[in-house]
Amino acid sequence: MIPESPVMLLSYINTELRDNYESLEELCRSLDIDERELVGKMDSIGYQYDIKQNQFK
Repeated sequence: MIPESPVMLLSYINTELRDNYESLEELCRSLDIDERELVGKMDSIGYQYDIKQNQFK
């Protein structure tokens, strides 16, 4: 289960990306998360996905 709070979600997603997934697409597919919805939640708190660093910043 993933966190609902955008700030907690940010921490969770970045940790998962760092430790377990090569890309945001792979993470979303594996965890059955809507990528557009996730990107929208992160954008709402001022974070965008950096493909080169494989994290939201």
